Amino acid sequence: MSGAHATRMRGSRARDPRPFPPRNPRNLRDPRSPETDTAPRAPSPPKDPKPDLATEITASLVVFLVALPLCIGVAVASGVPAELGIISGVIGGLVVGAARGSTLQVSGPAAGLAALVAETVLEHGVAMLGVIVLFSGLLQIVLGLVKLGRFFQAISLAVVQGMLAGIGLPLMFSQAYPAMDAKAPGTPIENMAGLPGLLANTFADPQALIAAGLGVVTVVLSFLWKKAPGPVKRVPAALVAVAIGIAVAAIPGVEIKTLQVGNLLASVDVPGPEQFAGLADAGIITAILTFTVIASAESLFTAAAVDRMHDGPRTRYNPELIAQGAGNTVAGLLGALPITAVVARSSANVQAGAKTRLSRTLHGLWLLAFAFLLPQVLALIPISVLAGVLIHSGWKLFAPEEFPKMWRQDRGEFAVMTVTTLVIVATALLEGVLIGLAAGIVLAAIRMSRTVIRQHLEEDTAKVVMAGNATFLRLPQVIEALESAAEAGKPRIRLDLTGVTHLDHACRSQVEQFTAQQRGKGLRVELLMPGTPPAPDHPRPTHPEPDWPTFPTPTRSTPPPEPGRHARPTPLPRRTPPAPGPTAEWFYLDTTPMPDDFAQRYGEEYASGYTGR
Repeated sequence: MSGAHATRMRGSRARDPRPFPPRNPRNLRDPRSPETDTAPRAPSPPKDPKPDLATEITASLVVFLVALPLCIGVAVASGVPAELGIISGVIGGLVVGAARGSTLQVSGPAAGLAALVAETVLEHGVAMLGVIVLFSGLLQIVLGLVKLGRFFQAISLAVVQGMLAGIGLPLMFSQAYPAMDAKAPGTPIENMAGLPGLLANTFADPQALIAAGLGVVTVVLSFLWKKAPGPVKRVPAALVAVAIGIAVAAIPGVEIKTLQVGNLLASVDVPGPEQFAGLADAGIITAILTFTVIASAESLFTAAAVDRMHDGPRTRYNPELIAQGAGNTVAGLLGALPITAVVARSSANVQAGAKTRLSRTLHGLWLLAFAFLLPQVLALIPISVLAGVLIHSGWKLFAPEEFPKMWRQDRGEFAVMTVTTLVIVATALLEGVLIGLAAGIVLAAIRMSRTVIRQHLEEDTAKVVMAGNATFLRLPQVIEALESAAEAGKPRIRLDLTGVTHLDHACRSQVEQFTAQQRGKGLRVELLMPGTPPAPDHPRPTHPEPDWPTFPTPTRSTPPPEPGRHARPTPLPRRTPPAPGPTAEWFYLDTTPMPDDFAQRYGEEYASGYTGR
């Protein structure tokens, strides 16, 4: 059928019952005339609800109550002063929170980077942390500008879950020591090995036992607080644990370690020339790349998780990556902790009913005001309570229920997830992620390289038929099949590779080398490579070229049509159409009924041979 006719048929909404409605301006759609178009219209999409200022302020207070102990706890776990954690929380609210990208995601210092920051500070010092965070933020901005935000979603889910588990497990063991007012030995392996001695020392010291009790109470509250009655559970469990800890620490005779918070402005450490000179160190460059990849991946993975919690505007990944980079750039200039999106604060923001960026921006303002106006309150918080909050966060990152779930879904992905976790615990975060990515790529390559090899013997022929993807990963199977065909003792060998969709260089070389060797021995080897015409004993159906009818070329001797009548085309001969071939083009059939006077206008013969083309 003609293109114009097809366009008219697809584009029409309400068809006139007459075959060809007359041209009339009244038939055109006029929004002011309901008589011209009676077809039902699609409902307009619902508009976003108007934000409520009171709800946004309430949500910001809830996020502030969740963020305050987390900021301090992450700083303590990272081996830096608590003020730096608060500064990063303020930047996450005022800088990242005000930027465009995600609407409800809340950023700040994250427990997922605590182990990496602690390792970096231990190796390079607190002064170099600002330079590392600064250039990580600049690199994030560049990645966002070149639109690589979506690239981080291409990482295997098994690697991501293994990375989170590898972060959470060492975090729990490292925070077990401050939860009992002790100092962690160092590496995750050393922390695990020192647990028996830690327990023995704790039971021998009454003050350490009190601190451990507060840590246990904090962990239990964090797990069970969700089952509290509706109005009560809106108060964050971490805030309740902090209040209990302050009350216990105030009891006479209790001498447990509490938080030491100084002046925020005095804790700002702007990097100088000496720190920038450290960029020549390969270890600093490696740390910058590690911070960039981990912080970006954690932020964007969190954004995808937060988007599933609400039905509001979706995250725009490249602007969000730029916003995270801007926050880390400011944090680096002030010598603070790196910033990522945090699931705990973001979920609290969504559950509190926030709809706009106002709530997450205000939470940074509350952090700043609290640290400046009430610093003496922070000094009353026991360190063991903050350690208990982080132990709960580490358990959520570890997510042990994900391992049996992954085992049931995919054994190969389970192996990748487990390898990633174990390598991170045994070595470091970067090495574990790289090995996990390599394991995921190898698993994908093995699964994509599926080669089907069939062998059978005839009277004088040994046949090998291959199909699928033949890569170097399947080279042992290919060699075994070729050697088996050679050992069959037949004078003729047929290698049919026409069903192979991909033949890499290794397999191709092996097949060609085998063919040359066997022909050199006097055997007849028939080699059918991909793209070779089919063999005679395996004919494939062919489709003849259609014999399309030819139309006569008009000449001067062709009589003109009679006045008032349409030109009558030459009738088409009736013939059985050929069977469609593999390159046949398919068209939609126009089922519009023909007008009643079509036969009188165009002729009986043309009407009987009309095909709608």
